[in-house]
Amino acid sequence: MNSKIEVLSTVKVDRSADLYKIVDSLNRTLKHQDLMFGLALDEKDPNKMVFTIYRT
Repeated sequence: MNSKIEVLSTVKVDRSADLYKIVDSLNRTLKHQDLMFGLALDEKDPNKMVFTIYRT
């Protein structure tokens, strides 16, 4: 079983407490289209988050 995850897009956005809700909704809605979404705190700027779109 060889699974490869491809990064399609990455964008840095302002930190928001509710942004994870959007990412969760996208993951639930689009998982059957082989898309996955990620959200992480920026390591260099605590006021920013990194939003990433993946193809699985």
